[in-house]
Amino acid sequence: MARQIGALTLYSVDDLHAQLGLSKMTIRAYLREGKIRGRKLGVKWYVTEEALRDYFAEPAAGNQQKSGTPKNYRYIVKGINDLVSEQEECDTIEETVRCIENQAIISLFQVVVIDKESDEVVELIKARDFLERYQSQ
Repeated sequence: MARQIGALTLYSVDDLHAQLGLSKMTIRAYLREGKIRGRKLGVKWYVTEEALRDYFAEPAAGNQQKSGTPKNYRYIVKGINDLVSEQEECDTIEETVRCIENQAIISLFQVVVIDKESDEVVELIKARDFLERYQSQ
């Protein structure tokens, strides 16, 4: 059951699972990857109604990049945990691919895709998945 805090409606992973029919693992993966905006409070994820509306109103980030109109993004390649503190900012997909390929252990990195105009995070993607998506371009 969604939680109401004043005018704010919060949905838990369990709520989204029950209402959307997606597995809890899939919902958590979407949250970790930034596909759905949410916040972790303690050990539980919560999603606002506005974040759900945004998710369903916009095409997937991967589809935006491959469409006819190029988007103005910047890419940050960074470690996925405290063990890897490296971070490098790239302006193009090609530069980002080269940066990832230069890493010794690709699985320790992720790419944050940021819209240059709004400075909003559009997508958070594992480095290996980024390579699979864009290496052949």
